Amino acid sequence: MEKKTYVPKENPEIVEIPEFRFLTIEGEGSPQNKVFAEYITVLYSVSYAIKMNLKKESKPPSRYFDYTVYPLEGIWDITAEAKTTFTGKIDKNDLVFKLMIRQPDFVSDAYFKEMLEQTQKRKPHPFLEQLKFEPITDGKCIQMMHIGSYDDEPRSFKTMEDFAEKENLSRISKEHREIYLSDFRKVAPEKLKTVLRFRVEPK
Repeated sequence: MEKKTYVPKENPEIVEIPEFRFLTIEGEGSPQNKVFAEYITVLYSVSYAIKMNLKKESKPPSRYFDYTVYPLEGIWDITAEAKTTFTGKIDKNDLVFKLMIRQPDFVSDAYFKEMLEQTQKRKPHPFLEQLKFEPITDGKCIQMMHIGSYDDEPRSFKTMEDFAEKENLSRISKEHREIYLSDFRKVAPEKLKTVLRFRVEPK
């Protein structure tokens, strides 16, 4: 399941994504704005607090195992106002997003709250108050691996939408998920690896 979820092929495929639990935070605007990095900072600060403190627990939770922090993910859409005038080209300032990092099943609500409070004391940040720990189920989706710049994603989405048409499926909305397998600060744009996914339903 992990490989199928996070390392898809470079061709579209149909997948059924079950419920996972995530640390999430919501916002609006272009990812090129300086504030965008702050959303990511608070997600990682609490995610690493959870991982590192679990390793120190004398009595770790049932089913515990040491793990690598999951990659950053984002669910993207545009504002309701932008949808009324949408012409096919997105203004990044109209973007609405929910950024998230998945957590292992053995992480409880109580432990999240404990680590959030600890992080607020050690690394205070106003965005920490916006963090949530919630279950999300994508369900039936089409996904593929996109190799290249984020600005080239429309090309892959067109490929995915054509595949959906052949499979007699309809894209539920323009909302979609991205999973970032590459660090854009260290990887050339043409080599970036991003999982693209959107929900579908039978026509």
